[in-house]
Amino acid sequence: MGKKKPSSKAKKPAKNSGAKRVKANAGGAHNARRDDARGPRSGGYGGDRRTISTKNPTGFFLHGRHAIEAALGNPDRRCHALYATTRSSEDAHDLLEIRPDLDVFMVDASEMDASVGSDSPHQGLLLDVEPLSDPGHLEILEPIKNQKNIILMLDQVTDPHNVGACMRSAAALGARALITQDRNAPEEGGVLARSSSGALECLPWLRMPNLSQVLENLREMGYWSVGLAGETRTEISQLDLGDNIVIVMGSEGKGLRPLVAKTCDTLARIPMTDKIESLNVSNAAAIALYEVGMR
Repeated sequence: MGKKKPSSKAKKPAKNSGAKRVKANAGGAHNARRDDARGPRSGGYGGDRRTISTKNPTGFFLHGRHAIEAALGNPDRRCHALYATTRSSEDAHDLLEIRPDLDVFMVDASEMDASVGSDSPHQGLLLDVEPLSDPGHLEILEPIKNQKNIILMLDQVTDPHNVGACMRSAAALGARALITQDRNAPEEGGVLARSSSGALECLPWLRMPNLSQVLENLREMGYWSVGLAGETRTEISQLDLGDNIVIVMGSEGKGLRPLVAKTCDTLARIPMTDKIESLNVSNAAAIALYEVGMR
Protein backbone atom coordinates (compact mmCIF):
# COMPACT_ATOMS: atom_id res chain seq x y z
CA MET A 1 0.00 0.00 0.00
CA GLY A 2 1.40 3.42 -0.96
CA LYS A 3 2.15 6.18 1.46
CA LYS A 4 -0.39 8.91 1.98
CA LYS A 5 0.46 12.24 0.37
CA PRO A 6 1.28 14.90 3.00
CA SER A 7 -1.49 17.47 3.37
CA SER A 8 -0.77 21.15 2.60
CA LYS A 9 -2.59 22.02 5.82
CA ALA A 10 -1.13 21.50 9.24
CA LYS A 11 -2.86 18.77 11.22
CA LYS A 12 -4.67 19.38 14.47
CA PRO A 13 -3.28 17.45 17.44
CA ALA A 14 -5.39 14.87 19.21
CA LYS A 15 -7.65 16.18 21.95
CA ASN A 16 -6.00 14.00 24.57
CA SER A 17 -2.57 15.48 23.93
CA GLY A 18 -0.05 14.81 26.67
CA ALA A 19 1.46 18.31 26.68
CA LYS A 20 2.02 19.45 30.24
CA ARG A 21 0.77 22.76 31.53
CA VAL A 22 3.76 24.37 33.17
CA LYS A 23 4.54 27.96 33.90
CA ALA A 24 6.90 29.58 31.42
CA ASN A 25 9.92 31.35 32.84
CA ALA A 26 8.89 34.96 33.37
CA GLY A 27 12.32 36.17 34.39
CA GLY A 28 14.02 36.46 30.98
CA ALA A 29 13.71 39.53 28.80
CA HIS A 30 12.00 37.51 26.09
CA ASN A 31 9.86 35.34 28.36
CA ALA A 32 7.29 37.89 29.48
CA ARG A 33 5.06 40.39 27.73
CA ARG A 34 3.76 43.21 29.88
CA ASP A 35 1.03 45.72 29.24
CA ASP A 36 2.65 48.70 31.00
CA ALA A 37 1.06 49.14 34.46
CA ARG A 38 -1.55 46.47 33.86
CA GLY A 39 0.94 43.63 34.22
CA PRO A 40 1.04 40.47 32.09
CA ARG A 41 -1.86 39.95 29.68
CA SER A 42 -4.00 36.90 30.36
CA GLY A 43 -3.07 34.25 27.83
CA GLY A 44 -0.42 36.50 26.31
CA TYR A 45 3.29 35.97 25.87
CA GLY A 46 4.84 34.11 28.76
CA GLY A 47 1.53 32.51 29.81
CA ASP A 48 0.80 28.86 30.55
CA ARG A 49 1.94 26.20 28.14
CA ARG A 50 -1.02 24.74 26.30
CA THR A 51 -1.96 22.36 23.50
CA ILE A 52 -2.29 23.72 19.98
CA SER A 53 -5.64 24.15 18.29
CA THR A 54 -7.06 26.40 15.60
CA LYS A 55 -9.72 28.91 16.65
CA ASN A 56 -11.71 28.67 13.43
CA PRO A 57 -13.05 25.62 11.51
CA THR A 58 -11.57 26.97 8.27
CA GLY A 59 -8.29 28.02 9.88
CA PHE A 60 -4.87 26.46 9.51
CA PHE A 61 -1.31 26.91 10.74
CA LEU A 62 1.42 28.82 8.98
CA HIS A 63 4.91 27.70 9.91
CA GLY A 64 8.39 29.07 9.37
CA ARG A 65 9.70 32.56 10.10
CA HIS A 66 9.34 34.08 6.61
CA ALA A 67 5.77 32.91 6.02
CA ILE A 68 4.68 34.03 9.48
CA GLU A 69 6.38 37.41 9.27
CA ALA A 70 4.74 38.09 5.89
CA ALA A 71 1.32 37.08 7.21
CA LEU A 72 1.60 39.33 10.26
CA GLY A 73 2.51 42.22 7.97
CA ASN A 74 -0.53 41.64 5.74
CA PRO A 75 -3.49 43.71 7.02
CA ASP A 76 -5.88 41.42 5.10
CA ARG A 77 -4.74 38.32 6.99
CA ARG A 78 -6.71 37.42 10.14
CA CYS A 79 -4.30 35.99 12.69
CA HIS A 80 -5.51 34.45 15.96
CA ALA A 81 -2.46 33.35 17.92
CA LEU A 82 1.24 32.61 17.64
CA TYR A 83 2.67 29.43 19.18
CA ALA A 84 6.37 29.17 20.00
CA THR A 85 8.78 26.73 21.57
CA THR A 86 11.23 27.84 24.24
CA ARG A 87 14.07 27.81 21.73
CA SER A 88 12.19 30.18 19.39
CA SER A 89 10.93 32.55 22.10
CA GLU A 90 13.26 35.34 20.97
CA ASP A 91 11.94 35.12 17.40
CA ALA A 92 8.38 35.23 18.75
CA HIS A 93 9.25 38.34 20.76
CA ASP A 94 10.57 40.03 17.59
CA LEU A 95 7.45 39.09 15.62
CA LEU A 96 5.29 40.83 18.21
CA GLU A 97 6.71 44.12 16.96
CA ILE A 98 4.51 43.65 13.89
CA ARG A 99 1.28 42.91 15.81
CA PRO A 100 1.79 43.83 19.46
CA ASP A 101 -1.70 42.67 20.51
CA LEU A 102 -1.29 39.14 19.20
CA ASP A 103 -1.45 36.41 21.86
CA VAL A 104 1.63 34.19 22.00
CA PHE A 105 1.61 30.80 23.73
CA MET A 106 4.56 28.66 24.70
CA VAL A 107 4.23 24.99 23.73
CA ASP A 108 6.40 21.90 23.85
CA ALA A 109 8.40 21.09 20.74
CA SER A 110 6.83 17.61 20.61
CA GLU A 111 3.35 19.13 20.49
CA MET A 112 4.37 21.38 17.62
CA ASP A 113 5.95 18.46 15.77
CA ALA A 114 2.64 16.58 16.03
CA SER A 115 0.71 19.55 14.59
CA VAL A 116 2.48 19.79 11.21
CA GLY A 117 3.40 17.27 8.55
CA SER A 118 6.75 15.54 8.32
CA ASP A 119 7.71 17.71 5.33
CA SER A 120 6.96 20.94 7.20
CA PRO A 121 9.94 22.29 9.19
CA HIS A 122 8.36 24.81 11.54
CA GLN A 123 11.43 26.49 13.12
CA GLY A 124 9.59 26.43 16.44
CA LEU A 125 6.83 28.80 15.28
CA LEU A 126 3.19 28.27 14.29
CA LEU A 127 0.66 30.99 13.44
CA ASP A 128 -3.07 30.25 13.62
CA VAL A 129 -4.67 32.08 10.66
CA GLU A 130 -7.74 32.14 8.45
CA PRO A 131 -7.57 31.85 4.63
CA LEU A 132 -7.34 35.02 2.59
CA SER A 133 -10.36 36.09 0.58
CA ASP A 134 -10.26 35.11 -3.08
CA PRO A 135 -10.18 38.29 -5.24
CA GLY A 136 -12.53 36.41 -7.55
CA HIS A 137 -12.95 38.98 -10.35
CA LEU A 138 -10.77 39.45 -13.42
CA GLU A 139 -11.52 43.19 -13.36
CA ILE A 140 -8.66 43.66 -10.90
CA LEU A 141 -6.33 42.60 -13.74
CA GLU A 142 -7.37 45.33 -16.17
CA PRO A 143 -4.11 46.22 -17.95
CA ILE A 144 -2.26 49.24 -16.61
CA LYS A 145 -0.86 51.43 -19.37
CA ASN A 146 2.89 51.95 -19.86
CA GLN A 147 3.93 48.89 -17.86
CA LYS A 148 4.23 45.16 -18.18
CA ASN A 149 1.09 43.28 -17.11
CA ILE A 150 2.03 39.63 -16.68
CA ILE A 151 -0.21 36.90 -15.28
CA LEU A 152 0.91 33.37 -14.43
CA MET A 153 -1.71 30.65 -14.94
CA LEU A 154 -1.23 27.08 -13.66
CA ASP A 155 -3.31 24.36 -15.30
CA GLN A 156 -3.91 21.60 -12.73
CA VAL A 157 -0.57 21.89 -10.94
CA THR A 158 -1.47 20.06 -7.74
CA ASP A 159 1.66 19.98 -5.58
CA PRO A 160 1.62 22.77 -2.94
CA HIS A 161 5.42 23.03 -2.99
CA ASN A 162 5.34 23.73 -6.73
CA VAL A 163 2.46 26.18 -6.55
CA GLY A 164 4.14 28.05 -3.70
CA ALA A 165 7.46 28.17 -5.58
CA CYS A 166 5.69 29.43 -8.74
CA MET A 167 3.99 32.09 -6.65
CA ARG A 168 7.35 33.15 -5.23
CA SER A 169 8.86 33.52 -8.71
CA ALA A 170 5.79 35.37 -9.97
CA ALA A 171 5.96 37.91 -7.16
CA ALA A 172 9.74 38.33 -7.50
CA LEU A 173 9.56 38.88 -11.27
CA GLY A 174 6.68 41.36 -11.27
CA ALA A 175 3.60 39.32 -12.19
CA ARG A 176 0.21 40.88 -11.45
CA ALA A 177 -1.47 37.68 -10.23
CA LEU A 178 -1.59 33.89 -10.14
CA ILE A 179 -4.60 32.08 -11.62
CA THR A 180 -5.42 28.42 -10.96
CA GLN A 181 -8.46 26.24 -11.33
CA ASP A 182 -10.77 26.17 -8.31
CA ARG A 183 -10.35 22.38 -8.21
CA ASN A 184 -7.42 20.12 -9.02
CA ALA A 185 -5.20 22.66 -7.31
CA PRO A 186 -3.97 22.82 -3.70
CA GLU A 187 -5.81 24.78 -1.06
CA GLU A 188 -4.14 27.57 0.83
CA GLY A 189 -2.08 26.00 3.59
CA GLY A 190 1.14 25.93 5.54
CA VAL A 191 3.27 24.01 3.01
CA LEU A 192 2.23 26.27 0.14
CA ALA A 193 2.76 29.42 2.21
CA ARG A 194 6.23 28.35 3.31
CA SER A 195 7.20 27.47 -0.28
CA SER A 196 6.01 30.89 -1.44
CA SER A 197 8.32 32.59 1.09
CA GLY A 198 5.81 35.37 1.73
CA ALA A 199 4.45 35.73 -1.82
CA LEU A 200 1.08 34.29 -0.74
CA GLU A 201 0.50 37.47 1.25
CA CYS A 202 1.21 39.94 -1.57
CA LEU A 203 0.30 38.27 -4.88
CA PRO A 204 -3.41 38.07 -5.80
CA TRP A 205 -4.47 34.44 -6.30
CA LEU A 206 -7.61 33.89 -8.38
CA ARG A 207 -9.20 30.44 -8.41
CA MET A 208 -11.52 30.05 -11.39
CA PRO A 209 -13.77 27.20 -12.60
CA ASN A 210 -12.89 27.31 -16.32
CA LEU A 211 -9.38 28.31 -17.38
CA SER A 212 -10.18 28.27 -21.10
CA GLN A 213 -12.98 30.76 -20.54
CA VAL A 214 -10.67 32.88 -18.40
CA LEU A 215 -8.18 33.02 -21.29
CA GLU A 216 -10.97 34.16 -23.61
CA ASN A 217 -11.99 36.87 -21.14
CA LEU A 218 -8.43 38.05 -20.70
CA ARG A 219 -8.02 38.21 -24.49
CA GLU A 220 -10.99 40.58 -24.61
CA MET A 221 -9.24 42.70 -21.97
CA GLY A 222 -6.15 43.00 -24.18
CA TYR A 223 -3.97 40.10 -23.05
CA TRP A 224 -2.07 37.65 -25.24
CA SER A 225 -1.48 34.16 -23.89
CA VAL A 226 1.46 31.80 -24.36
CA GLY A 227 1.34 28.18 -23.24
CA LEU A 228 4.54 26.32 -22.40
CA ALA A 229 4.74 23.08 -24.39
CA GLY A 230 7.79 20.98 -25.18
CA GLU A 231 6.46 19.71 -28.51
CA THR A 232 6.53 23.07 -30.31
CA ARG A 233 9.60 24.42 -32.12
CA THR A 234 9.04 28.06 -31.18
CA GLU A 235 11.32 29.20 -28.36
CA ILE A 236 9.93 31.59 -25.79
CA SER A 237 12.87 33.96 -26.34
CA GLN A 238 11.68 34.45 -29.94
CA LEU A 239 8.28 35.83 -28.95
CA ASP A 240 7.27 39.47 -28.66
CA LEU A 241 3.70 39.58 -27.37
CA GLY A 242 3.62 43.15 -26.12
CA ASP A 243 3.04 44.27 -22.54
CA ASN A 244 -0.05 42.27 -21.55
CA ILE A 245 0.79 38.58 -21.35
CA VAL A 246 -0.58 35.43 -19.72
CA ILE A 247 1.96 32.61 -19.24
CA VAL A 248 0.21 29.24 -18.98
CA MET A 249 1.99 26.28 -17.37
CA GLY A 250 0.70 22.72 -17.35
CA SER A 251 1.19 20.02 -14.76
CA GLU A 252 4.38 18.00 -14.69
CA GLY A 253 3.98 14.85 -16.73
CA LYS A 254 0.69 15.66 -18.46
CA GLY A 255 1.43 19.24 -19.47
CA LEU A 256 -1.36 21.52 -20.68
CA ARG A 257 -4.79 20.04 -21.18
CA PRO A 258 -5.79 20.03 -24.89
CA LEU A 259 -8.54 22.65 -24.63
CA VAL A 260 -6.37 25.01 -22.58
CA ALA A 261 -3.49 24.62 -25.07
CA LYS A 262 -5.88 25.23 -27.99
CA THR A 263 -7.20 28.42 -26.36
CA CYS A 264 -3.72 29.91 -25.94
CA ASP A 265 -2.74 32.39 -28.67
CA THR A 266 0.58 30.61 -29.16
CA LEU A 267 2.72 27.85 -27.71
CA ALA A 268 6.42 28.05 -26.90
CA ARG A 269 9.16 26.00 -25.33
CA ILE A 270 12.23 26.58 -23.22
CA PRO A 271 15.28 25.29 -25.11
CA MET A 272 17.28 22.64 -23.23
CA THR A 273 20.07 20.17 -23.88
CA ASP A 274 19.19 16.55 -24.56
CA LYS A 275 20.62 15.55 -21.18
CA ILE A 276 17.38 16.50 -19.38
CA GLU A 277 13.87 15.79 -20.63
CA SER A 278 12.02 18.49 -18.70
CA LEU A 279 12.23 21.10 -15.96
CA ASN A 280 10.35 21.31 -12.70
CA VAL A 281 7.27 23.48 -13.31
CA SER A 282 8.42 26.15 -10.85
CA ASN A 283 11.83 26.41 -12.56
CA ALA A 284 10.20 26.62 -15.98
CA ALA A 285 7.80 29.30 -14.73
CA ALA A 286 10.68 31.39 -13.40
CA ILE A 287 12.50 31.24 -16.75
CA ALA A 288 9.34 32.11 -18.69
CA LEU A 289 8.51 35.01 -16.39
CA TYR A 290 12.01 36.40 -16.80
CA GLU A 291 12.05 36.02 -20.60
CA VAL A 292 8.66 37.66 -21.02
CA GLY A 293 9.25 40.38 -18.46
CA MET A 294 12.55 41.52 -19.91
CA ARG A 295 11.17 42.19 -23.40
